[in-house]
Amino acid sequence: MPDRVRWVLALVQLPSQPSRYRVAVWRELRRAGAVPVAAGAWALPAVAAVQPAIDRAAEICRSGGGTFALADVALRDTESEATIEAAFVAARLDEWSEFEADCGKFEAEIAREIAKQKFTFGELEEEEQSLDRLRRWFRDLKRRDVLELREARQAEHRLHGCQALLQDYAERVYSAMRSAAPFADVTDHPPE
Repeated sequence: MPDRVRWVLALVQLPSQPSRYRVAVWRELRRAGAVPVAAGAWALPAVAAVQPAIDRAAEICRSGGGTFALADVALRDTESEATIEAAFVAARLDEWSEFEADCGKFEAEIAREIAKQKFTFGELEEEEQSLDRLRRWFRDLKRRDVLELREARQAEHRLHGCQALLQDYAERVYSAMRSAAPFADVTDHPPE
């Protein structure tokens, strides 16, 4: 775990209607790794990587007729620090758990295709897209996990397992395609 994380507090006030602005601001802050700590208050790690999301959230908020303020937070005691960190850790653990569950779904899908012996290029492409989505998601989660939780390393191992599983499936697809439709050697039989 890194030494000490510095925190930023985002204070957001928006009219209740239309709700699309609230939802859009919430999504941007969550994408940055923010955790709600009170009504309209979000804690974020003070790292450069979150600034673009903060800027987008502020712009959306102001477009919706709201106010958006940032404050660098100097936590006064270890209890305060533990409270913010606990909220942040809980959010990351939920995300890593959901990621692991999706890896499990990916593994189960590959196992079903192998059991059915469905070795087609179309299915392979679909599974490659699923793995690409897992890779992007992992990168996003890893960027937010400034506390470098142990679960991130476990998720990385799980992702590597998914990659190996897809590689094995791809080899089966190519093997099945070669044996199902071998190409005739046209050079041996010139046209008459």
